[in-house]
Amino acid sequence: MIKAAVVGVNHIGKIHCRYYQENKDVELVAICDLNKELAESVANEFNIKAYTDLKELLNNEAIDVVSIATGGIENGSHHYEPAMIAMEAGKDIIVEKPLSNNIKEAREMVEYARKKGVRLACNLNHRFVPAAERAKKWIESGDLGSLLFINMKLTIGNPNESSPWIHLRALHPHSIDVIRYFAGDISRVQAFMTKAPGRTVWSTASINLEFESGAVGHLTGSYDMDNGHPIEYCEVAGNKGRFIIDNVYENLTFYPHRNAEMKVVRNPVLTGMNGFNETFKNRINTFINDVKNSVPPEEITGSGVDALAAQEVIEAAIRSHMENGAVIEVPRSIVAEKNR
Repeated sequence: MIKAAVVGVNHIGKIHCRYYQENKDVELVAICDLNKELAESVANEFNIKAYTDLKELLNNEAIDVVSIATGGIENGSHHYEPAMIAMEAGKDIIVEKPLSNNIKEAREMVEYARKKGVRLACNLNHRFVPAAERAKKWIESGDLGSLLFINMKLTIGNPNESSPWIHLRALHPHSIDVIRYFAGDISRVQAFMTKAPGRTVWSTASINLEFESGAVGHLTGSYDMDNGHPIEYCEVAGNKGRFIIDNVYENLTFYPHRNAEMKVVRNPVLTGMNGFNETFKNRINTFINDVKNSVPPEEITGSGVDALAAQEVIEAAIRSHMENGAVIEVPRSIVAEKNR
């Protein structure tokens, strides 16, 4: 039985708690939050122990894996310290995205995980759906041929005005990860951004992408959309065919070239995913399976290296916008090179 703890138990942390308790291979042992009242309330809800100090928790409890679901500036500034504490203690961890809103901290976290030999995963949950898995198999089997382009859109309504780059750093680790999952490493970016009326942050972005494979792509992102609309669209095309995924998991359609027949895979009403929150379930269960099956740290699915690679693209896009749409080379992480 894998013993788990969750650090940070506002909304997302409670989702982690729920799906740990639903996993037959996991015992949720304890939670930790600086807010003592919140920690005790959530601990009572899940019938587990509450702590306000992570070091004390790890000293007192036998823990195998730790979820870091704290927040902070751009949804990531409070991830670094608890992640480093847990890795210092030799624990496998899964961190909410971004690893950190500070790229230097994110690089350090990935490097430290490699040195300690622990599994560092990130909750890049948008690709942990049956539609993405099926589409990936089509790419790997050659059904699309050589990849030519990918178009991605991720848009939600979020009025947060806390920092100029919150839309990029808080939301688009997801979209960039999906893009990289299908099309591989990104070599160059060019970004243009705008502000919706009344906004002070760069709330909508258009980002051109060039891949190491030679394929090209585009990402449209926005914090200015109605949350009642579909949030995500992904189109991947090769010289033999293309596919489209609608709204993360709802529909997957394959269009073979020179063929009038197409394949349509729909999310089953009764046996499929019952809502977006189940992307968290699928992602957490994959992490637990990696731990259970002793998958080497450098081979886990949705790793810290993947998350860092996405953040490098985001930082390059920010730099491009600041330099009037200049084309920016995406730096390759030293750790990513070591793990290739």
